[in-house]
Amino acid sequence: MPIDGFVPGRFFQPFALATILAVMFHLGMQVSVAQLRAAWRDPSLMLRGIFCSVVAVPVAVIVVARAFEIPRYAEIGMVLMAICPGAPLALRRALGAGGDATFALTLQVSLAILAVVTVPLSIAALDEVYAGSASVSPTHLARQVLVGQLLPLGLGMAARERFAAKAVRFERLLVVLSTTMLAGLLALAAVDVWEPVAGTRPRVALAIVVATSCAVGLGHWLGGPASNTRTALAVACAARNTGLALMVALLNRAEPLVVASVLAYVVISALTATPYVWWRSRGYSASRLGSPPV
Repeated sequence: MPIDGFVPGRFFQPFALATILAVMFHLGMQVSVAQLRAAWRDPSLMLRGIFCSVVAVPVAVIVVARAFEIPRYAEIGMVLMAICPGAPLALRRALGAGGDATFALTLQVSLAILAVVTVPLSIAALDEVYAGSASVSPTHLARQVLVGQLLPLGLGMAARERFAAKAVRFERLLVVLSTTMLAGLLALAAVDVWEPVAGTRPRVALAIVVATSCAVGLGHWLGGPASNTRTALAVACAARNTGLALMVALLNRAEPLVVASVLAYVVISALTATPYVWWRSRGYSASRLGSPPV
């Protein structure tokens, strides 16, 4: 999230939080507790998804960053994004592209819970590599994960179970509300992050493009054999949790260039993954109309 950019943080951040809560609540209304349990009955796919997002993607990002010999601040920004999985708004993008709703939501919940452990461990391991003194409290992570993801998801699922008939009518209103808020948030974010994105060095931008492409490829490869789980994992691997990455950077008083690199990663990675999302959306639409999937 932008921090006191063109749009003051005291206005942007509450609106961003409200948007994420609305989106996650709506996503929670689309899945039941029984579906979440069913997703873990065959744990091999879920474990592959967790491994891909928590281990494979960070390793790929580090390898790409080192191969391109980008400045240290840019490498730290890329690695921060890589070790923070479970982007809340990526769920909506995955479902829009035809990703499996049950798998995507279960993976999101699993990654959110595991982030409380995996992010501090990753920072401790990487701190040895970068010879720094970085750390993050699991309590801070747990609070953000609980408020921003698990709580609205759980409330949405509870609303689905408790008000099954009325929930359908309410969901239509929520779709309009969350979509409008999300469009507004993206517009405000675009205004705030244009400067760090425009100032990104070509070598750094290319490294982000290659790293994101690797993440998409890994997710697509490990998410099979079903087309919809491939899509869900590929999108989940490409999108990282900006809120967690910025929180870690701010708690460790990272230099402004690191924060700028994180913001640049958000935009460039989203643009890089767009052709894949468009391709999968096209195939999903064709399959719903009875045509062979693309």
